[in-house]
Amino acid sequence: MKTRMTELLGIEYPIICGGMFQVGRAPLAAAVSEAGGLGIITSKTQVTPEGLRDEIRKVKTLTKKPFAVNLNLFPSQTATPNDEFIDILIEEDVKIVETSGRSPESLMPRLKEHGFTVLHKVANIKNAVSAEKLGVDAIIIVGNETGGHPGMGDVGTLVMLPRAVDSVNIRNSWRGIFGWEGPYQRLITRC
Repeated sequence: MKTRMTELLGIEYPIICGGMFQVGRAPLAAAVSEAGGLGIITSKTQVTPEGLRDEIRKVKTLTKKPFAVNLNLFPSQTATPNDEFIDILIEEDVKIVETSGRSPESLMPRLKEHGFTVLHKVANIKNAVSAEKLGVDAIIIVGNETGGHPGMGDVGTLVMLPRAVDSVNIRNSWRGIFGWEGPYQRLITRC
């Protein structure tokens, strides 16, 4: 199956298993990637840069297909060592990054300098437009029915999606919808 998203990510199907805290580990990411989608491990789950390195290496023993690492930009009581995480991504030759939680603006120069494909997760149209201006390669749109961080608005994905498609020119994907209509709707919305 060929879409703008599959071409960007080097995957077979436009299916992304977004980064999920405490769940986004090597076995899940590798299984999704092996099935033709994009699996994502979460850096925050690994706690330390060396823990992230170990998890990346586990993924690489389980699949040779593309996978990504989520960089968590949420406020936290404990510091998230994203600069050190990026060092590990560079050293381990990871090519795709998902950012979430806040604007990736401070990380974008370094990520682009090192050739990363950057996906950014957003919960509203304003942030989608801002992310595009920052130079992310694709956005992931999440509505209020998604888990983790649905944003402050009470807007569902199916309401936001048409506006997002009309508001940005970069590739976009969406999460939060369950059921048979998901893959069909994703394809017809130009991802």
